Amino acid sequence: MALQEYLVSKSGQMSLPAAARHRWGLDEGGPVDVIDLGFGVLTVPAGTGPALLNDLLDRDRHAAFVESLDDDPDLATTH
Repeated sequence: MALQEYLVSKSGQMSLPAAARHRWGLDEGGPVDVIDLGFGVLTVPAGTGPALLNDLLDRDRHAAFVESLDDDPDLATTH
């Protein structure tokens, strides 16, 4: 997997790479889920977005989790 840069048109359109369209069964087009993360936009196969969002931790919950690791010197933290 490599980082690639894509152009967004004035109207907000962007092309999904052919390899991803084929892998996701979108050769003829179709829906995708788009998740605005605030710092970026994540495009995933249609229907997978809700489950993915349920698995993500918000910033406050992540910070609380990292704080809970302080008692274990074997675990690295972000402090």
